[in-house]
Amino acid sequence: MGISELSITEASKKLQAGEITAVDLARACLEEIKKKNKSLNAYLEVFNDVLEQARVADERRAKGESHPLLGIPLAIKDNILIEGRHASAASKILEGYVASYDATVIKKLKEAGAVFMGRTNMDEFAMGGSNENSAFGPVKNPHDESRVPGGSSGGSAAAVASHMALGALGTETGGSVREPASFCGLVGVKPTYGGISRSGIMAMAASLNQCGVFGKTVEDAELIYETIRGKDPLDSQSIDPGFYPEPQVKKKIGVPRALIAQGVDAGVLERFEQALSTLRGSGYEVVDVELPSAPLTLPIYYVIVPAEVSTDLARFDGVRYGLSHKGASQWEDYAISRAEGFGPEVRRRIMLGTYVLSSGYYDAYYGKAIAARELLTREVSKVLETVDAIATPTAPSPAPKLGEKSDPLSVYLLDIFTATANLTLHPAISVPMGTVEREGKHLPVGIQFTAAHGDEEALFNIGKQIGGNMH
Repeated sequence: MGISELSITEASKKLQAGEITAVDLARACLEEIKKKNKSLNAYLEVFNDVLEQARVADERRAKGESHPLLGIPLAIKDNILIEGRHASAASKILEGYVASYDATVIKKLKEAGAVFMGRTNMDEFAMGGSNENSAFGPVKNPHDESRVPGGSSGGSAAAVASHMALGALGTETGGSVREPASFCGLVGVKPTYGGISRSGIMAMAASLNQCGVFGKTVEDAELIYETIRGKDPLDSQSIDPGFYPEPQVKKKIGVPRALIAQGVDAGVLERFEQALSTLRGSGYEVVDVELPSAPLTLPIYYVIVPAEVSTDLARFDGVRYGLSHKGASQWEDYAISRAEGFGPEVRRRIMLGTYVLSSGYYDAYYGKAIAARELLTREVSKVLETVDAIATPTAPSPAPKLGEKSDPLSVYLLDIFTATANLTLHPAISVPMGTVEREGKHLPVGIQFTAAHGDEEALFNIGKQIGGNMH
């Protein structure tokens, strides 16, 4: 086994014991990148100072520092700012943009001594569930290159699953970390809203957006999460770790059977039932729960998200930074720059969002979606008073083929189980629960757990019982 295949926890122990160096680790990941990135298209840019960063980490360790992430190679999604580096959110409109400051999560990782391998490909401005919407071409799934890795953080997931990094950061608006984690056989975590600062992360829909983490094991994901969490004066929505009251452990898992009764692949359901019986074997009681408003999740999501997209992306106007085309008037400058700078999915969502916010339709669509979101949040929170977590498959199927879901609605349906946690601000995790066979390939599938606000601990504890990891 090559050292790039180690989990963060294993690599950290070896670094601490002096069996390997950060330079060895970085070199091993660079080797994998050289072999695989051309076909996987996971990295948009590999930083040219990776070995220098690793050398600095080794020097810090030699001086007695010992953070578990010191010298660990991580991949960073292309919508998270690193000072002095390009950041494009995989969009032509941000061509040539260089970040002038560090995102708070990057600041924390730098303090810990992590090594940044490069910036990863993604759906443009994080819009999509398959990673086919990047202006720089799709990312491929390392388990089967004819399939998608899931989106929008598919580049980060593919980088970790193919050992081109040991862990990664992604972002989440409706499942954009958990779904690629499921498709690529990783652990993906979306924290409680406000649990991790969003300062320096390009917003797609600010009331749902969160930074999330990828690890090969639950322990790895927990380690990165613990390093970057916490209140931040630069993000008014961020919260202290003790913000929510300590929940009681009930040793109960709730399953919304009505929600998963239709449209879930038979192989995925079979793995899901096996995972539940593993939990029963660990002393958990599995009970049926009702979430009557859950079927409304996607309609709510696809009204609120485009509405926020249309306002969040208004700043990309071809005037202040990024792509700029000149027309015959200022209005034309604006129209040409945005038309050429944004891809089809981004334009689709801006138009939809502008429509639902327009004066004749605001109450009919946006107002109703906000009310329904409140109702859904109350329902999920009420169920979580009686169980430690709600379990569903992470996605209804294994990774689809590239180009298979050409109709936008069929891609949106991939978010059916994940989007609820973003709308209701609850923390959620996807943990590998085995594979299903398709055309002779073993494709990973994940189980998702959603816990009460602030109760990430329950997610990590339950995830460790499943024992799902790549090893």
